[in-house]
Amino acid sequence: MSTPFYVSPQQAMADRAEYARKGIARGRSVVVLQYDNGVVFVAENPSRALHKVSEIYDRIAFAAVGKYNEFENLRIGGVRYADLRGYTYDRDDVTARGLANVYAQTLGSIFSSAAEKPYEVELIVAEVGAGPEDDQIYRLPHDGSIVDEHGSVAVGGNADQISSYLDQRHRDGMTLAEALKLAVESLARDTNGSERTLTAEQLEVAVLDRTRPQQRKFKRLLGRQLSRLLEAGAGAEASDLTKDESDSDAEEQGSGD
Repeated sequence: MSTPFYVSPQQAMADRAEYARKGIARGRSVVVLQYDNGVVFVAENPSRALHKVSEIYDRIAFAAVGKYNEFENLRIGGVRYADLRGYTYDRDDVTARGLANVYAQTLGSIFSSAAEKPYEVELIVAEVGAGPEDDQIYRLPHDGSIVDEHGSVAVGGNADQISSYLDQRHRDGMTLAEALKLAVESLARDTNGSERTLTAEQLEVAVLDRTRPQQRKFKRLLGRQLSRLLEAGAGAEASDLTKDESDSDAEEQGSGD
């Protein structure tokens, strides 16, 4: 009789984590940033049918990378949870924190179960508040842990490189055009250091805009509106460069006098 093959629990969990991370890394990245009037979601996604960014409830949105069928099931479950809780209690009782806890329990149970493979997904749940200090962004890796993020966060693809780029350049009080420009620049950077050009047709962009008068703050940016914002971001950069050159010329003339 042959001896059963033994794998330690630590090794089994490490193998499951590595399996999930590799699956997530194969997907294109998603970037989420705070700006002065809310939270912007930017994903490299040429598909107009399969969304990586979606609305969950009045002030809450969801972004994901990895296997589409797996994170779509999670999105649908989140919508059902939010609708039921809002109907049973009050709409204000539906929060990003509560939704993140539900997702964490689901992902954690699947990850620790030996009967099924771990989900190859990484999620972001965000809620826009009355002011920037009230905004909430939570990142949920494949193992069900919860990471409370501030300012900016990236998941999928080369997320580590993108996050480092965002941390160095993101600042509080950015306009939507500035935040969108920074997000696109970070997504356009390849692992070898080269840069690509991403057009509006290659991007999926949505915002949670606290200034919207209606109760639902989620809005997709499409077509001409998205193109105008991308052009505005590029125009702001050009005007800043022109201003810097003018200031430099003035300083040189002043030193010559």
